[in-house]
Amino acid sequence: MAGPITWEMGVRLFFASVVATLVLAAPASASTGKCVAGAGWSPTCTFWTGKVTFVADGDTIDVDIDGDGTHRARRVRVTGINAMELRVYSHTPSRRRGDCHGVEATARMEQLIRRSHWRVRLAAQDRRSHSNVRLRRQISVRRHGKWIDAGRIMVAEGHALWLGNPIEWAWNRAYAQATDRAAANHLRLFDPQGCGAGPAAQLSMQLNWDAPHNDHDNVNGEWARIRNTGAQPVNLHGWWFRDSDLRRFAFPAGAVIPAGGAVTLHMGHGTNTRDTFYWGLSTPPLDNISYDDKARGDGGYLFDPRGNLRVWVIYH
Repeated sequence: MAGPITWEMGVRLFFASVVATLVLAAPASASTGKCVAGAGWSPTCTFWTGKVTFVADGDTIDVDIDGDGTHRARRVRVTGINAMELRVYSHTPSRRRGDCHGVEATARMEQLIRRSHWRVRLAAQDRRSHSNVRLRRQISVRRHGKWIDAGRIMVAEGHALWLGNPIEWAWNRAYAQATDRAAANHLRLFDPQGCGAGPAAQLSMQLNWDAPHNDHDNVNGEWARIRNTGAQPVNLHGWWFRDSDLRRFAFPAGAVIPAGGAVTLHMGHGTNTRDTFYWGLSTPPLDNISYDDKARGDGGYLFDPRGNLRVWVIYH
C-alpha cells in the first residue's frame, strides 16, 4: 500500500504536471528549422511567435503564444543569459527596483521588444525545455524585416552575463564570444565603476573550475583565488562572488586581503580561516568546458559592496 504524499513529493508532482501541460499545449502554429539562420551547420529548433504582455526583467518575459488556443501569457526564461535581478517588478519603469544594472537591463529588453511592436519569435531545441515553471526559449525581435537575436544583443552590450545551457546549447558559443568582447571593452556590467566608485582595490583572480577527479565528489577542488596586487590591504566585507547562476557567496566581516596577499574561496564545506573561505555548496557550481559543439563553460565574478563587477574570469 502506498504511503502518504510528502511535501517534497507534492512539489515534484506539481512541477511534473506543469511541464506536462507545457508539452501537451504546444501550439499548432509551431514551425521547425535551423536554430541559427545562415550558419553552415546548426541544430534544428522549433519556433513559435507571440505577443509580449510583460517584461519582468532583463531575462524574463510573459508571452501570449500564437495558436495555442488560449489568450493566456506564458512566462518565458530567455536562455543563455543572466541579467541582474529586480526586487520590484512593474509595467512602470520608474517603479522598478533591484540590483545595480538590473533596472537598466530590463529597460533595454523592453526597448528591443517595443521596437518589435511587442512581437517576438521563440525558439527551442527541445520544446519541453523549462526553468522551473518558466519555458526556456531563445528570443528574437523584429528589426528591418528580420528576426534578430535579443539575447545576443543583451550580452554583447554588457547587460547580462553569459549563462550556457546544456540543452539549449545552439547559442552558447556566440553568446560566450559576445560576452568576451563586452568584458574586454568594459561595457555596463563590466565597467568597474558602473555603480559608482567602490572601494580602492587592485585585484586579480584565478579560477579552478575543474576539480581533481570527480567534481561532485570533490566540491572543494573547485576554487577562486583572489589576489591583491596593490600596496594597501583590501577589506572584503560586503564583497560577493558568484558564478553565472544566481547563487552568491558574501565575504564575512573580518575578511581582508593583505597587500601582495591572496584569499581562496573553496566551493564546498569547511571552516573559514584568515585566508581561506568556504561557500558551503554541496554540488560544484562551476560548469566544465565541454570541448564540443555544445560549447559549455561558465565564469566567476567578484562584486564590490556597491554592485560593481571588479574582477572576473570567463572560460569556454
